[in-house]
Amino acid sequence: MTATLLNDATQARVVASYLKLHPEFLSDYPELAAQLKMPHDKGPVASLATYQLQSLREKNAELERRLAELIAIAAENEKLMERVHALTVALLRANTIEVTARSVVAKLTADFHTDQVRLVLFGSEALLPRAEWLVQVTGPDALPEFSDFLQQNEPMSGRLSKERLERLFGSAASETRSVAMMRLGAAGILAIGSGDPDRFQPGMGNLFLKMIAATITAALARSRDVS
Repeated sequence: MTATLLNDATQARVVASYLKLHPEFLSDYPELAAQLKMPHDKGPVASLATYQLQSLREKNAELERRLAELIAIAAENEKLMERVHALTVALLRANTIEVTARSVVAKLTADFHTDQVRLVLFGSEALLPRAEWLVQVTGPDALPEFSDFLQQNEPMSGRLSKERLERLFGSAASETRSVAMMRLGAAGILAIGSGDPDRFQPGMGNLFLKMIAATITAALARSRDVS
């Protein structure tokens, strides 16, 4: 028992000596400082107690910051969901392929605040208008620049090569800094361009892009059947 007490006392002195030689120790291990129990009736420990309090305040501030970020993301997602719903309703009301195509471009431009919209459709539709936002090609083979994208069948976001930009956006290619592309099943491709290089980035969430693509694909198929 005596040997144990002596060992404990020796270890305590060793720890105390180490802390005196390394006053920055608790700064390097803040989680340890937060767990220490301090006597409140001794003035010399006030600075450490203050440190613990400041550490807790910083943690609370970080939690509040993260909560604010989550709330902001939730609010933005709610707005996006409302816009996707409005797009769906507009497409449900469209009764021809021309109205469907025009509704797609109008809604994406106005509600989603996009700079450029390009609807690339496979095949030839005489009922579709001649417009800058519409590109008609015979089929996927006519777009060798996008062969890898068409094979993946997944939305893609980020910056495109000059060749791809010019193929999609023509004279507006130089003003387009980032792009989101969606495969519209067997119907074609939807491309949304922005002058902001950070608007569409690789790795961004694809959920809403997939929802938009699925909605437009179904609407195009329905309007073609009606036509």
